[in-house]
Amino acid sequence: MTDHKAAANTPAPEPLQRQPIAAGISIVAAIMLLIAATASILQGIAAIADDEFYVVGIDYIYQFDASTWGWVHLVLGVIALICAFGLMFGTAWGRYAAMGIAALVMIANFLSLPYYPAWSLVIIALSVVVIWAAAAWHPNH
Repeated sequence: MTDHKAAANTPAPEPLQRQPIAAGISIVAAIMLLIAATASILQGIAAIADDEFYVVGIDYIYQFDASTWGWVHLVLGVIALICAFGLMFGTAWGRYAAMGIAALVMIANFLSLPYYPAWSLVIIALSVVVIWAAAAWHPNH
């Protein structure tokens, strides 16, 4: 009789739970952040090594020297790499730092759109996914 009573009190499992999906997407987001960080580091190194590698065809209000953008992308890439490992291991600081650095990466890529528009749009889209996945995932639940 007690087994029947205990079974009646347990809630039925949901057919599709949000946390496992968010956890899986967070691991994918951490990997995407790793890839984006590596690409950002390489993008920064390319701009620092050859100032004429990126060419802007139109006047742009946020136009800086390509070396400046190179250093910005290099520093953000290194920080994003560290945050990706924190996110991959499910740490609280990793989740919040990944959201913060992804937002900064989005802003930097928006400001450098004329230098490499297609790549900037891809990185902006990846950053949106990283922010959503890190915000939706609660590893303690």
